[in-house]
Amino acid sequence: MLLEEIFFEIGAIIIIAAVISMLAHRFRQPLIIAYILAGLLIGPSVFALTRSSEFFDVMAEFGVAFLLFTVGLGLNWRSLREVGWIALGAGTVQVLFSMLLGFLLSQYFDFDFITSLYLSIAFAFSSTIVVVKLLMDKNDLDTLYGRISVGFLLIQDFIAMFVLLSLGSLSTGAGAVDIITQSLFKALIVIPVLWFTSVKIVPPLVRYAARSQELLFIFSLAWCFLITGGFVWAGFGVELGALIAGVTLSGTLYQREISARIRPLRDFFLVIFFIKLGTNLGLETLGVSILPIIAFSLIILLSKPLIVLLIMRLTGYHPRTGFLAGSAIAQISEFSFIVLAAGMSLGHISNDTMVLATSVALITISVSSYTIVHNETIYEKIQAFFQWFAPQKTHPAERKRLPASAKIILFGYEDIGQQILPSLKKMKLAYAIVDFDPQTVHELERKNEPVIYGDAGDDNFLTEIQADQARLIISTIPDAVISLELLAFLKAHDYRGTAIVATHNVAEAHKCYQAGATYVIVPRILTGERLKQLFKDKRALKTQWKRLAADEQQFLSRVK
Repeated sequence: MLLEEIFFEIGAIIIIAAVISMLAHRFRQPLIIAYILAGLLIGPSVFALTRSSEFFDVMAEFGVAFLLFTVGLGLNWRSLREVGWIALGAGTVQVLFSMLLGFLLSQYFDFDFITSLYLSIAFAFSSTIVVVKLLMDKNDLDTLYGRISVGFLLIQDFIAMFVLLSLGSLSTGAGAVDIITQSLFKALIVIPVLWFTSVKIVPPLVRYAARSQELLFIFSLAWCFLITGGFVWAGFGVELGALIAGVTLSGTLYQREISARIRPLRDFFLVIFFIKLGTNLGLETLGVSILPIIAFSLIILLSKPLIVLLIMRLTGYHPRTGFLAGSAIAQISEFSFIVLAAGMSLGHISNDTMVLATSVALITISVSSYTIVHNETIYEKIQAFFQWFAPQKTHPAERKRLPASAKIILFGYEDIGQQILPSLKKMKLAYAIVDFDPQTVHELERKNEPVIYGDAGDDNFLTEIQADQARLIISTIPDAVISLELLAFLKAHDYRGTAIVATHNVAEAHKCYQAGATYVIVPRILTGERLKQLFKDKRALKTQWKRLAADEQQFLSRVK
Protein backbone atom coordinates (compact mmCIF):
# COMPACT_ATOMS: atom_id res chain seq x y z
CA MET A 1 0.00 0.00 0.00
CA LEU A 2 2.90 2.33 0.76
CA LEU A 3 4.26 1.97 -2.79
CA GLU A 4 0.85 2.80 -4.25
CA GLU A 5 0.58 5.86 -2.04
CA ILE A 6 4.00 7.11 -3.15
CA PHE A 7 3.10 6.46 -6.79
CA PHE A 8 -0.10 8.49 -6.55
CA GLU A 9 1.62 11.25 -4.58
CA ILE A 10 4.31 11.62 -7.24
CA GLY A 11 1.70 11.50 -10.00
CA ALA A 12 -0.46 14.19 -8.39
CA ILE A 13 2.58 16.38 -7.69
CA ILE A 14 3.84 16.19 -11.27
CA ILE A 15 0.38 16.89 -12.72
CA ILE A 16 -0.14 19.97 -10.53
CA ALA A 17 3.40 21.19 -11.26
CA ALA A 18 2.84 20.70 -15.00
CA VAL A 19 -0.39 22.72 -14.99
CA ILE A 20 1.15 25.62 -13.07
CA SER A 21 4.30 25.46 -15.24
CA MET A 22 2.24 25.71 -18.43
CA LEU A 23 0.52 28.80 -17.05
CA ALA A 24 3.87 30.29 -16.03
CA HIS A 25 5.32 29.59 -19.47
CA ARG A 26 2.26 31.15 -21.11
CA PHE A 27 2.89 34.37 -19.20
CA ARG A 28 6.68 34.09 -19.68
CA GLN A 29 7.50 33.59 -16.01
CA PRO A 30 10.51 31.57 -14.71
CA LEU A 31 9.56 27.92 -14.21
CA ILE A 32 11.34 27.84 -10.86
CA ILE A 33 8.59 30.11 -9.53
CA ALA A 34 5.97 27.67 -10.87
CA TYR A 35 7.65 24.75 -9.11
CA ILE A 36 7.78 26.60 -5.77
CA LEU A 37 4.13 27.66 -6.08
CA ALA A 38 3.23 24.06 -6.89
CA GLY A 39 5.02 23.03 -3.70
CA LEU A 40 3.04 25.61 -1.75
CA LEU A 41 -0.24 24.12 -3.05
CA ILE A 42 0.93 20.54 -2.55
CA GLY A 43 2.20 21.25 0.95
CA PRO A 44 0.46 20.72 4.27
CA SER A 45 -1.42 24.03 4.27
CA VAL A 46 -3.46 23.31 1.09
CA PHE A 47 -3.74 19.82 -0.46
CA ALA A 48 -1.30 18.04 1.92
CA LEU A 49 -0.10 15.58 -0.75
CA THR A 50 3.44 15.13 0.55
CA ARG A 51 2.87 12.71 3.40
CA SER A 52 5.98 10.69 2.43
CA SER A 53 8.26 13.60 3.28
CA GLU A 54 11.43 11.55 3.84
CA PHE A 55 11.08 9.95 0.42
CA PHE A 56 10.78 13.37 -1.25
CA ASP A 57 13.77 14.63 0.73
CA VAL A 58 15.87 11.86 -0.83
CA MET A 59 14.57 12.66 -4.32
CA ALA A 60 15.38 16.34 -3.81
CA GLU A 61 18.92 15.37 -2.78
CA PHE A 62 19.29 13.39 -6.01
CA GLY A 63 18.35 16.55 -7.91
CA VAL A 64 21.11 18.50 -6.19
CA ALA A 65 23.67 15.76 -6.85
CA PHE A 66 22.82 15.34 -10.54
CA LEU A 67 22.80 19.09 -11.15
CA LEU A 68 26.26 19.58 -9.69
CA PHE A 69 27.52 16.44 -11.43
CA THR A 70 26.53 17.90 -14.82
CA VAL A 71 28.07 21.25 -13.82
CA GLY A 72 31.32 19.45 -13.05
CA LEU A 73 31.21 17.70 -16.42
CA GLY A 74 31.20 21.05 -18.20
CA LEU A 75 33.52 22.86 -15.81
CA ASN A 76 36.50 24.47 -17.49
CA TRP A 77 39.20 24.38 -14.81
CA ARG A 78 41.40 26.84 -16.70
CA SER A 79 38.58 29.39 -16.84
CA LEU A 80 37.70 28.78 -13.20
CA ARG A 81 41.33 29.21 -12.19
CA GLU A 82 41.40 32.57 -13.97
CA VAL A 83 38.62 33.90 -11.74
CA GLY A 84 39.80 32.06 -8.62
CA TRP A 85 41.28 35.04 -6.79
CA ILE A 86 38.33 37.35 -7.34
CA ALA A 87 35.98 34.52 -6.32
CA LEU A 88 37.99 33.84 -3.16
CA GLY A 89 38.36 37.49 -2.15
CA ALA A 90 34.95 38.85 -3.09
CA GLY A 91 33.14 35.66 -2.06
CA THR A 92 34.68 35.64 1.42
CA VAL A 93 34.14 39.37 2.01
CA GLN A 94 30.53 39.11 0.80
CA VAL A 95 29.78 36.27 3.23
CA LEU A 96 31.35 38.10 6.20
CA PHE A 97 29.71 41.42 5.41
CA SER A 98 26.31 39.79 4.82
CA MET A 99 26.63 38.01 8.18
CA LEU A 100 27.35 41.33 9.89
CA LEU A 101 24.34 43.03 8.28
CA GLY A 102 22.09 40.06 9.11
CA PHE A 103 23.22 40.04 12.72
CA LEU A 104 22.69 43.80 13.16
CA LEU A 105 19.22 43.60 11.57
CA SER A 106 18.29 40.65 13.80
CA GLN A 107 19.36 42.61 16.86
CA TYR A 108 17.29 45.59 15.66
CA PHE A 109 14.20 43.34 15.64
CA ASP A 110 15.00 42.18 19.20
CA PHE A 111 15.99 38.61 18.39
CA ASP A 112 18.19 37.08 21.06
CA PHE A 113 21.94 36.69 20.46
CA ILE A 114 21.85 32.99 19.45
CA THR A 115 18.90 33.44 17.06
CA SER A 116 20.59 36.50 15.54
CA LEU A 117 23.74 34.45 14.99
CA TYR A 118 21.83 31.64 13.27
CA LEU A 119 19.92 34.07 11.02
CA SER A 120 23.10 35.93 10.07
CA ILE A 121 24.76 32.67 9.03
CA ALA A 122 21.69 31.36 7.19
CA PHE A 123 21.17 34.56 5.19
CA ALA A 124 24.83 35.05 4.20
CA PHE A 125 24.88 32.21 1.65
CA SER A 126 23.34 32.01 -1.82
CA SER A 127 21.60 29.13 -3.56
CA THR A 128 23.96 27.08 -5.71
CA ILE A 129 21.00 25.14 -7.13
CA VAL A 130 18.95 28.17 -8.19
CA VAL A 131 21.87 30.13 -9.62
CA VAL A 132 23.45 27.26 -11.54
CA LYS A 133 20.12 26.09 -13.00
CA LEU A 134 19.17 29.56 -14.24
CA LEU A 135 22.65 30.22 -15.65
CA MET A 136 22.54 26.86 -17.45
CA ASP A 137 19.07 27.66 -18.84
CA LYS A 138 20.45 30.97 -20.17
CA ASN A 139 23.66 29.38 -21.50
CA ASP A 140 25.55 31.89 -19.33
CA LEU A 141 27.43 29.39 -17.21
CA ASP A 142 30.65 29.83 -19.19
CA THR A 143 30.45 33.63 -19.52
CA LEU A 144 32.80 35.77 -17.45
CA TYR A 145 30.16 36.70 -14.89
CA GLY A 146 28.86 33.11 -14.91
CA ARG A 147 32.29 31.71 -14.05
CA ILE A 148 32.75 34.31 -11.32
CA SER A 149 29.29 33.53 -9.89
CA VAL A 150 30.09 29.81 -9.79
CA GLY A 151 33.38 30.69 -8.10
CA PHE A 152 31.49 32.64 -5.42
CA LEU A 153 29.20 29.67 -4.84
CA LEU A 154 32.11 27.22 -4.52
CA ILE A 155 33.77 29.46 -1.93
CA GLN A 156 30.47 29.71 -0.07
CA ASP A 157 30.12 25.91 -0.14
CA PHE A 158 33.54 25.51 1.47
CA ILE A 159 32.66 28.02 4.19
CA ALA A 160 29.26 26.34 4.69
CA MET A 161 30.98 22.98 5.06
CA PHE A 162 33.02 24.23 8.01
CA VAL A 163 29.94 25.84 9.57
CA LEU A 164 28.11 22.52 9.39
CA LEU A 165 31.09 20.69 10.85
CA SER A 166 31.11 23.15 13.75
CA LEU A 167 27.38 22.67 14.34
CA GLY A 168 27.89 18.91 14.17
CA SER A 169 30.48 19.15 16.91
CA LEU A 170 27.90 20.82 19.16
CA SER A 171 25.45 17.94 18.73
CA THR A 172 28.06 15.24 19.35
CA GLY A 173 29.95 17.00 22.11
CA ALA A 174 33.21 16.76 20.19
CA GLY A 175 35.46 19.75 19.63
CA ALA A 176 34.90 21.75 16.45
CA VAL A 177 38.66 22.09 15.89
CA ASP A 178 39.12 18.30 16.18
CA ILE A 179 36.33 17.55 13.68
CA ILE A 180 37.59 20.10 11.15
CA THR A 181 41.18 18.84 11.53
CA GLN A 182 40.03 15.26 10.95
CA SER A 183 38.12 16.32 7.82
CA LEU A 184 41.16 18.14 6.42
CA PHE A 185 43.30 15.09 7.12
CA LYS A 186 40.81 12.92 5.22
CA ALA A 187 40.90 15.42 2.34
CA LEU A 188 44.69 15.16 2.16
CA ILE A 189 44.25 11.41 1.63
CA VAL A 190 41.18 11.49 -0.64
CA ILE A 191 42.30 14.20 -3.08
CA PRO A 192 45.63 12.61 -4.22
CA VAL A 193 43.95 9.21 -4.55
CA LEU A 194 41.15 10.78 -6.54
CA TRP A 195 43.60 12.62 -8.79
CA PHE A 196 45.56 9.43 -9.51
CA THR A 197 42.34 7.53 -10.21
CA SER A 198 40.96 10.16 -12.58
CA VAL A 199 44.23 10.41 -14.53
CA LYS A 200 45.30 6.75 -14.66
CA ILE A 201 42.19 4.62 -14.15
CA VAL A 202 39.16 6.59 -15.37
CA PRO A 203 40.24 7.20 -19.03
CA PRO A 204 40.53 3.50 -19.99
CA LEU A 205 37.34 2.67 -18.05
CA VAL A 206 35.41 5.42 -19.87
CA ARG A 207 36.79 4.31 -23.25
CA TYR A 208 35.61 0.78 -22.55
CA ALA A 209 32.20 1.93 -21.28
CA ALA A 210 31.75 4.16 -24.35
CA ARG A 211 31.44 1.06 -26.54
CA SER A 212 27.79 1.05 -25.48
CA GLN A 213 25.71 4.14 -24.71
CA GLU A 214 23.78 2.26 -22.04
CA LEU A 215 27.02 1.04 -20.47
CA LEU A 216 28.43 4.58 -20.51
CA PHE A 217 25.26 5.83 -18.80
CA ILE A 218 25.33 3.28 -15.97
CA PHE A 219 29.09 3.72 -15.52
CA SER A 220 28.65 7.50 -15.20
CA LEU A 221 25.92 7.06 -12.58
CA ALA A 222 28.06 4.58 -10.65
CA TRP A 223 31.05 6.93 -10.76
CA CYS A 224 28.91 9.82 -9.52
CA PHE A 225 27.63 7.82 -6.54
CA LEU A 226 31.07 6.35 -5.79
CA ILE A 227 32.90 9.68 -5.62
CA THR A 228 30.04 11.47 -3.89
CA GLY A 229 29.86 8.73 -1.28
CA GLY A 230 33.59 9.07 -0.66
CA PHE A 231 33.29 12.79 -0.07
CA VAL A 232 30.29 12.33 2.23
CA TRP A 233 32.36 9.83 4.25
CA ALA A 234 35.14 12.44 4.48
CA GLY A 235 32.64 14.98 5.82
CA PHE A 236 32.43 17.21 2.75
CA GLY A 237 28.77 16.82 1.73
CA VAL A 238 26.88 15.60 -1.31
CA GLU A 239 27.20 18.88 -3.23
CA LEU A 240 31.00 19.01 -3.31
CA GLY A 241 31.30 15.27 -3.96
CA ALA A 242 28.95 15.36 -6.95
CA LEU A 243 30.75 18.39 -8.40
CA ILE A 244 34.17 16.72 -8.12
CA ALA A 245 32.75 13.50 -9.61
CA GLY A 246 31.74 15.46 -12.69
CA VAL A 247 35.07 17.28 -12.88
CA THR A 248 37.00 13.99 -12.93
CA LEU A 249 35.08 12.98 -16.08
CA SER A 250 35.18 16.41 -17.72
CA GLY A 251 38.54 15.79 -19.36
CA THR A 252 37.34 12.76 -21.31
CA LEU A 253 36.13 12.81 -24.90
CA TYR A 254 32.71 11.60 -23.81
CA GLN A 255 31.73 14.26 -21.28
CA ARG A 256 29.10 15.78 -23.62
CA GLU A 257 27.48 12.39 -24.21
CA ILE A 258 27.49 11.68 -20.47
CA SER A 259 25.96 15.09 -19.74
CA ALA A 260 23.23 14.55 -22.34
CA ARG A 261 22.36 11.18 -20.81
CA ILE A 262 22.23 12.50 -17.24
CA ARG A 263 20.24 15.65 -18.08
CA PRO A 264 16.72 14.08 -18.10
CA LEU A 265 17.36 12.54 -14.67
CA ARG A 266 18.70 15.84 -13.40
CA ASP A 267 15.69 17.82 -14.63
CA PHE A 268 13.17 15.43 -13.11
CA PHE A 269 14.75 15.36 -9.66
CA LEU A 270 15.33 19.13 -9.72
CA VAL A 271 11.62 19.68 -10.23
CA ILE A 272 11.05 17.61 -7.07
CA PHE A 273 13.69 19.70 -5.27
CA PHE A 274 11.98 23.02 -5.97
CA ILE A 275 8.54 21.58 -5.22
CA LYS A 276 9.88 20.31 -1.91
CA LEU A 277 11.24 23.79 -1.21
CA GLY A 278 7.76 25.22 -1.74
CA THR A 279 6.17 22.75 0.67
CA ASN A 280 8.18 24.28 3.52
CA LEU A 281 6.02 27.38 3.32
CA GLY A 282 2.56 27.29 4.89
CA LEU A 283 -0.16 29.80 4.01
CA GLU A 284 -1.11 30.18 7.67
CA THR A 285 2.37 31.52 8.48
CA LEU A 286 2.65 34.17 5.76
CA GLY A 287 1.16 36.86 7.96
CA VAL A 288 3.58 36.24 10.82
CA SER A 289 6.45 38.70 11.33
CA ILE A 290 5.77 40.45 8.04
CA LEU A 291 8.04 43.44 8.80
CA PRO A 292 11.18 41.35 9.53
CA ILE A 293 10.45 39.24 6.44
CA ILE A 294 10.36 42.33 4.20
CA ALA A 295 13.42 43.88 5.86
CA PHE A 296 15.58 40.75 5.58
CA SER A 297 14.47 40.21 1.97
CA LEU A 298 15.40 43.77 0.97
CA ILE A 299 18.79 43.53 2.70
CA ILE A 300 19.60 40.29 0.84
CA LEU A 301 18.33 41.52 -2.53
CA LEU A 302 20.21 44.83 -2.34
CA SER A 303 23.30 44.30 -0.17
CA LYS A 304 24.73 41.17 -1.82
CA PRO A 305 24.85 42.68 -5.35
CA LEU A 306 26.18 45.98 -4.00
CA ILE A 307 28.97 44.32 -1.99
CA VAL A 308 30.07 42.24 -4.98
CA LEU A 309 29.84 45.24 -7.33
CA LEU A 310 32.04 47.38 -5.08
CA ILE A 311 34.68 44.69 -4.58
CA MET A 312 34.86 43.79 -8.27
CA ARG A 313 35.05 47.44 -9.27
CA LEU A 314 37.96 47.96 -6.86
CA THR A 315 39.78 44.99 -8.42
CA GLY A 316 39.37 46.36 -11.94
CA TYR A 317 36.26 44.66 -13.30
CA HIS A 318 33.72 46.56 -15.36
CA PRO A 319 30.54 47.57 -13.47
CA ARG A 320 28.49 45.45 -15.87
CA THR A 321 30.36 42.30 -14.83
CA GLY A 322 30.05 43.22 -11.16
CA PHE A 323 26.32 43.88 -11.48
CA LEU A 324 25.60 40.62 -13.32
CA ALA A 325 27.67 38.53 -10.90
CA GLY A 326 26.25 40.29 -7.84
CA SER A 327 22.62 40.07 -8.92
CA ALA A 328 23.05 36.33 -9.56
CA ILE A 329 23.65 35.58 -5.87
CA ALA A 330 20.89 37.81 -4.42
CA GLN A 331 18.93 35.08 -2.63
CA ILE A 332 19.35 32.74 0.32
CA SER A 333 20.51 29.17 0.07
CA GLU A 334 19.00 25.76 0.64
CA PHE A 335 21.90 25.54 3.10
CA SER A 336 19.98 28.05 5.27
CA PHE A 337 17.40 25.39 6.09
CA ILE A 338 20.10 22.88 7.02
CA VAL A 339 21.65 25.36 9.46
CA LEU A 340 18.32 26.34 10.99
CA ALA A 341 17.16 22.72 11.23
CA ALA A 342 20.37 21.92 13.11
CA GLY A 343 19.68 24.86 15.40
CA MET A 344 16.13 23.64 16.07
CA SER A 345 17.34 20.11 16.87
CA LEU A 346 19.82 21.56 19.36
CA GLY A 347 17.08 23.69 20.94
CA HIS A 348 18.83 26.95 20.04
CA ILE A 349 16.01 28.47 17.94
CA SER A 350 12.23 28.17 17.66
CA ASN A 351 9.98 27.15 14.76
CA ASP A 352 9.09 30.83 14.18
CA THR A 353 12.67 31.40 13.03
CA MET A 354 12.28 28.66 10.41
CA VAL A 355 9.02 30.28 9.24
CA LEU A 356 10.82 33.61 8.87
CA ALA A 357 13.66 32.04 6.86
CA THR A 358 11.30 30.11 4.58
CA SER A 359 9.32 33.26 3.78
CA VAL A 360 12.52 35.19 3.03
CA ALA A 361 13.69 32.29 0.84
CA LEU A 362 10.49 32.36 -1.23
CA ILE A 363 10.73 36.13 -1.77
CA THR A 364 14.44 36.29 -2.57
CA ILE A 365 14.48 33.23 -4.82
CA SER A 366 11.44 34.52 -6.71
CA VAL A 367 12.83 38.02 -7.22
CA SER A 368 16.37 36.87 -8.04
CA SER A 369 15.00 34.40 -10.60
CA TYR A 370 13.60 37.36 -12.52
CA THR A 371 16.77 39.41 -12.16
CA ILE A 372 18.98 36.54 -13.38
CA VAL A 373 16.76 35.85 -16.38
CA HIS A 374 16.58 39.55 -17.34
CA ASN A 375 19.89 40.79 -15.90
CA GLU A 376 21.30 42.18 -19.18
CA THR A 377 18.10 44.10 -19.88
CA ILE A 378 18.01 45.47 -16.33
CA TYR A 379 21.60 46.64 -16.56
CA GLU A 380 20.93 48.28 -19.91
CA LYS A 381 18.15 50.34 -18.33
CA ILE A 382 20.12 51.41 -15.25
CA GLN A 383 23.66 51.57 -16.63
CA ALA A 384 23.59 55.39 -16.55
CA PHE A 385 23.57 55.10 -12.76
CA PHE A 386 26.95 53.34 -12.91
CA GLN A 387 28.68 55.91 -15.12
CA TRP A 388 30.13 57.63 -12.03
CA PHE A 389 31.28 54.16 -10.95
CA ALA A 390 33.49 53.52 -13.97
CA PRO A 391 36.48 55.90 -13.74
CA GLN A 392 38.72 55.80 -16.77
CA LYS A 393 41.87 55.05 -14.77
CA THR A 394 40.60 52.25 -12.53
CA HIS A 395 42.45 49.57 -14.41
CA PRO A 396 45.81 50.00 -16.20
CA ALA A 397 44.45 48.43 -19.37
CA GLU A 398 41.73 51.09 -19.54
CA ARG A 399 44.30 53.81 -20.12
CA LYS A 400 45.30 52.27 -23.43
CA ARG A 401 43.64 52.97 -26.74
CA LEU A 402 43.33 50.82 -29.82
CA PRO A 403 45.96 51.39 -32.51
CA ALA A 404 44.70 53.97 -35.00
CA SER A 405 45.63 51.59 -37.81
CA ALA A 406 43.54 48.66 -36.50
CA LYS A 407 41.40 47.27 -39.31
CA ILE A 408 40.07 44.29 -37.35
CA ILE A 409 38.52 44.50 -33.88
CA LEU A 410 37.86 41.27 -31.98
CA PHE A 411 35.47 41.66 -29.03
CA GLY A 412 35.87 38.76 -26.59
CA TYR A 413 38.98 36.59 -26.50
CA GLU A 414 37.92 33.50 -24.54
CA ASP A 415 36.87 30.29 -26.33
CA ILE A 416 35.87 31.20 -29.92
CA GLY A 417 37.98 34.38 -30.01
CA GLN A 418 41.06 32.44 -28.99
CA GLN A 419 40.43 29.86 -31.70
CA ILE A 420 39.98 32.32 -34.57
CA LEU A 421 42.78 34.73 -33.64
CA PRO A 422 45.46 32.80 -35.59
CA SER A 423 43.29 33.05 -38.72
CA LEU A 424 42.84 36.78 -38.20
CA LYS A 425 46.59 37.23 -37.93
CA LYS A 426 47.03 35.54 -41.31
CA MET A 427 44.93 38.26 -42.95
CA LYS A 428 47.96 40.56 -42.63
CA LEU A 429 45.78 43.39 -41.34
CA ALA A 430 46.33 45.36 -38.13
CA TYR A 431 44.07 43.97 -35.42
CA ALA A 432 43.13 44.67 -31.82
CA ILE A 433 41.37 42.69 -29.09
CA VAL A 434 38.79 44.12 -26.68
CA ASP A 435 37.83 42.27 -23.50
CA PHE A 436 36.38 43.30 -20.12
CA ASP A 437 38.01 40.53 -18.08
CA PRO A 438 41.06 42.16 -16.43
CA GLN A 439 42.85 38.83 -16.08
CA THR A 440 42.40 38.06 -19.77
CA VAL A 441 43.73 41.54 -20.58
CA HIS A 442 46.80 40.93 -18.40
CA GLU A 443 47.39 37.57 -20.08
CA LEU A 444 47.22 39.11 -23.55
CA GLU A 445 49.50 41.96 -22.48
CA ARG A 446 52.11 39.41 -21.42
CA LYS A 447 51.89 37.96 -24.91
CA ASN A 448 52.36 41.46 -26.39
CA GLU A 449 48.97 41.34 -28.07
CA PRO A 450 47.23 44.65 -28.90
CA VAL A 451 44.49 44.58 -26.27
CA ILE A 452 42.26 47.03 -24.44
CA TYR A 453 39.90 46.67 -21.50
CA GLY A 454 36.36 47.73 -22.40
CA ASP A 455 32.69 46.85 -22.87
CA ALA A 456 31.42 46.05 -26.38
CA GLY A 457 27.94 47.23 -25.39
CA ASP A 458 28.99 50.72 -24.23
CA ASP A 459 28.34 53.40 -26.85
CA ASN A 460 30.78 55.87 -25.27
CA PHE A 461 33.55 53.29 -25.30
CA LEU A 462 32.82 52.32 -28.92
CA THR A 463 32.94 55.99 -29.93
CA GLU A 464 36.21 56.54 -28.08
CA ILE A 465 37.99 53.66 -29.84
CA GLN A 466 36.37 54.62 -33.18
CA ALA A 467 35.01 51.15 -33.74
CA ASP A 468 33.09 52.31 -36.81
CA GLN A 469 36.42 52.91 -38.60
CA ALA A 470 37.40 49.24 -38.54
CA ARG A 471 37.08 47.14 -41.67
CA LEU A 472 36.03 43.96 -39.85
CA ILE A 473 34.33 43.72 -36.44
CA ILE A 474 33.86 40.37 -34.73
CA SER A 475 32.09 39.92 -31.40
CA THR A 476 32.32 36.38 -30.03
CA ILE A 477 30.33 37.33 -26.90
CA PRO A 478 27.10 35.25 -27.14
CA ASP A 479 24.97 37.93 -25.53
CA ALA A 480 22.07 39.28 -27.60
CA VAL A 481 21.93 42.54 -25.63
CA ILE A 482 25.61 43.30 -26.33
CA SER A 483 25.32 42.20 -29.96
CA LEU A 484 22.27 44.39 -30.60
CA GLU A 485 23.89 47.37 -28.83
CA LEU A 486 26.99 46.99 -31.00
CA LEU A 487 24.92 46.69 -34.18
CA ALA A 488 22.81 49.73 -33.22
CA PHE A 489 26.00 51.76 -32.73
CA LEU A 490 27.36 50.68 -36.11
CA LYS A 491 24.07 51.44 -37.86
CA ALA A 492 23.94 54.91 -36.28
CA HIS A 493 27.44 55.59 -37.62
CA ASP A 494 26.60 54.31 -41.12
CA TYR A 495 29.09 51.47 -40.83
CA ARG A 496 29.98 49.86 -44.18
CA GLY A 497 32.35 47.14 -43.07
CA THR A 498 31.75 43.52 -42.04
CA ALA A 499 30.02 43.04 -38.68
CA ILE A 500 29.99 39.52 -37.22
CA VAL A 501 28.28 38.98 -33.85
CA ALA A 502 27.28 36.02 -31.66
CA THR A 503 24.05 34.97 -29.91
CA HIS A 504 22.88 32.09 -27.74
CA ASN A 505 20.08 30.82 -29.97
CA VAL A 506 18.35 30.98 -33.34
CA ALA A 507 15.66 33.50 -32.28
CA GLU A 508 18.33 35.97 -31.16
CA ALA A 509 20.28 35.35 -34.37
CA HIS A 510 17.27 36.43 -36.48
CA LYS A 511 17.02 39.66 -34.44
CA CYS A 512 20.70 40.39 -35.09
CA TYR A 513 20.31 39.81 -38.83
CA GLN A 514 17.38 42.24 -38.82
CA ALA A 515 19.56 44.74 -36.93
CA GLY A 516 22.16 44.67 -39.70
CA ALA A 517 24.63 41.91 -38.82
CA THR A 518 26.63 40.63 -41.76
CA TYR A 519 26.90 37.20 -40.15
CA VAL A 520 25.74 35.74 -36.83
CA ILE A 521 27.55 33.04 -34.85
CA VAL A 522 25.36 30.60 -32.91
CA PRO A 523 27.96 28.62 -30.88
CA ARG A 524 25.80 25.53 -30.36
CA ILE A 525 25.42 25.27 -34.16
CA LEU A 526 28.73 26.64 -35.41
CA THR A 527 31.86 25.40 -33.62
CA GLY A 528 34.91 27.55 -33.11
CA GLU A 529 36.97 25.22 -35.32
CA ARG A 530 34.48 25.58 -38.18
CA LEU A 531 34.44 29.37 -37.78
CA LYS A 532 38.23 29.36 -37.87
CA GLN A 533 38.09 27.63 -41.24
CA LEU A 534 35.50 30.11 -42.49
CA PHE A 535 37.78 33.03 -41.65
CA LYS A 536 40.57 31.30 -43.49
CA ASP A 537 38.36 30.95 -46.58
CA LYS A 538 36.29 34.15 -46.52
CA ARG A 539 38.87 36.56 -45.18
CA ALA A 540 37.35 40.00 -44.55
CA LEU A 541 35.30 40.29 -47.74
CA LYS A 542 31.81 41.49 -46.89
CA THR A 543 30.22 40.07 -50.04
CA GLN A 544 31.44 36.55 -49.25
CA TRP A 545 30.15 36.74 -45.68
CA LYS A 546 26.78 38.04 -46.92
CA ARG A 547 26.43 35.06 -49.28
CA LEU A 548 27.32 32.73 -46.44
CA ALA A 549 24.82 34.51 -44.17
CA ALA A 550 22.02 34.02 -46.72
CA ASP A 551 22.63 30.26 -46.69
CA GLU A 552 22.92 30.29 -42.92
CA GLN A 553 19.59 32.09 -42.46
CA GLN A 554 17.84 29.48 -44.60
CA PHE A 555 19.34 26.78 -42.39
CA LEU A 556 18.42 28.61 -39.19
CA SER A 557 14.82 28.99 -40.35
CA ARG A 558 14.58 25.19 -40.25
CA VAL A 559 16.19 24.92 -36.79
CA LYS A 560 13.96 25.23 -33.75
